[in-house]
Amino acid sequence: MGRVCSVASHVFRVRARAELTTVGAVITDGTSEVQGAFPEGPYAGDLRRIGEEFGLGEVQDTAFLAEGLMNRNWRIATSTGVYALKLLCDVPVEIVRRNAEVLNALASAGLPVRAPVNTRDGGTVLEIDSRNYLVSPWEQGAHVEGTDLPLTEVADLGALVATIHQVLGDQDRVPLPRAQTRPHVKVTSPGQAIDKADRLLGVIDAIAEPSEFDILARHLLEERKVLIDKHRACPPAEGQTPGPFGWTHGDLQYRNILRRDGKVTAVLDWDRIAVKPLGEEIARTAQVQFGGERGQFDLERVAAFVTGYRTVMPVSRADLVDAVDRLWWKRMSDYWILEFHYDRDDHGPDSLMEPSERLLTWWTDRRGEVEQAFAAGA
Repeated sequence: MGRVCSVASHVFRVRARAELTTVGAVITDGTSEVQGAFPEGPYAGDLRRIGEEFGLGEVQDTAFLAEGLMNRNWRIATSTGVYALKLLCDVPVEIVRRNAEVLNALASAGLPVRAPVNTRDGGTVLEIDSRNYLVSPWEQGAHVEGTDLPLTEVADLGALVATIHQVLGDQDRVPLPRAQTRPHVKVTSPGQAIDKADRLLGVIDAIAEPSEFDILARHLLEERKVLIDKHRACPPAEGQTPGPFGWTHGDLQYRNILRRDGKVTAVLDWDRIAVKPLGEEIARTAQVQFGGERGQFDLERVAAFVTGYRTVMPVSRADLVDAVDRLWWKRMSDYWILEFHYDRDDHGPDSLMEPSERLLTWWTDRRGEVEQAFAAGA
């Protein structure tokens, strides 16, 4: 059974962004129709309650934000201003409440984050029946892929990520416990990775009338098995990773960063704050920002990003190389996009399947060059 989020009189499943179409004030995802970009029917009264409980005034207009891959988001205009409304589908409420306190602390420290709006009772999450809502002030800006940024802005982004890591680790500022236990990282073996591919191939083979996506997925899975077998001697060691570790954002992709006039105006979606090796976030952020969706890295921008990070936080060459090597094998041995598609009936990430496979092949052929870029200046 796929993960679902009830926001209309029918179940509102997560669909690929390409299937979301806007006609006037009507948005449809193929399963339910959303009038005024917010569900009608039994949940129409939620907007009134949201306006009252968060002290927003009368809600005048809404617009569904189709870019989100996990939670459901709207832009709402009210008599007091413009706000971002999030319906939580993918994160436990207690974690959202904790993270709201963290955001308040980060905003006080001068970082570009949107501290959430409190309800009239002083809470941050409004529960209406089984639905949980979070409201934040609306921030102007655009989502810009890292490959479109000038090198100076790329370096600034690296420095910002390092500053975020610094502040998250400051117990005098941020209400998070000290990160004392070094993370233990599991590694998927080549045999396990091939078994996972075979399971997904079995799911596809059982489809009576496979779609173009199914046919392509089958082909890419067969290619992945060959690639894994060729590099079965290359998995990193399992266990505790070297280098600095601490609290991290967890998902610093360009969709979670707003920019305006060459500056970051807001870092969004702090749902995945966790203690991780800092090198892991450096490597993953560079991957998704600088080519992960285009099938190859912009190595010049990767180097500028890492250099910018190291102007604020020191990370050794060996730790950076270890982090990028571990990320390479993680991408080699996991199938999260296909697992979302076939196991959860969640088609949101479908468009990432083909470029992700192209990136893995490109990266595997150039591992030395990629490691050199990630270790820039170290």
